[in-house]
Amino acid sequence: MLKYSGADVNYSLEGQTAVITGGAAGIGNATAQFLAKKGVNCVLADLNPDVNEIAEKTGRNCIGIAGDITDAKYRAAVVAKAVTEFGAIDILVNCAGIVALEKAETLSDDYWEKTISINLSASFKMAQAVGKYLIDAKRPGSIVNMASQAGVIALDKHVAYAASKGGIIAMTKVLAYEWGKYGIRVNAVSPTVVMTALGKKAWEGPVGDALKKEMPSGRFAETDEIAGVIAFLCSGAAGMITGHNLLVDGGYTIK
Repeated sequence: MLKYSGADVNYSLEGQTAVITGGAAGIGNATAQFLAKKGVNCVLADLNPDVNEIAEKTGRNCIGIAGDITDAKYRAAVVAKAVTEFGAIDILVNCAGIVALEKAETLSDDYWEKTISINLSASFKMAQAVGKYLIDAKRPGSIVNMASQAGVIALDKHVAYAASKGGIIAMTKVLAYEWGKYGIRVNAVSPTVVMTALGKKAWEGPVGDALKKEMPSGRFAETDEIAGVIAFLCSGAAGMITGHNLLVDGGYTIK
């Protein structure tokens, strides 16, 4: 049951613990920084072997654990590390992901399988691991899955990415439906192009300028803007929001 505990005017998350996959860079790291500023203990799960050093620079009470999110033993180790270090898990943010921009007719089997494995399958299995922990511990919690506007509309050269992100949106709805009775909220966030290092590399220049002209916002998103939305969804202020896919796209998909 999603219990009401009063209006949270401060969006307080103080003292909670979050696991953030893909936490060493991009939206994942921006989210860790944002949550840390709100007093959240953060466990950064990332393939980057330097994630421990990155965690130390990210914020107060941030730790890293390096590994492959597609590995079941690693996922179990992430959950165990969070509980051992901070006593509990309250939040999961699934940010780990890849994108292969390729025409459907020439996309390789390898990139299709890799994209689905990392973006969709690993996100579900990490949610499953944290969900089982929360259910067994009889704790409420919040899970936020990173989807994309590509999971809602058709974008050129995005077939594998779109399939994975559309799957995340559907998965989010089912998990919210099944786990609401345990007090676990599950939502998705679907950004437009975000100005991460990869986003800048891919979308700065004429192609990006043309896309921005189609957006009411006239610009792409910054990582902090996505992090702020994630923090809101994890907070008590979003206590009645579950199974929702929140588009953060500057209005691109309204047309």
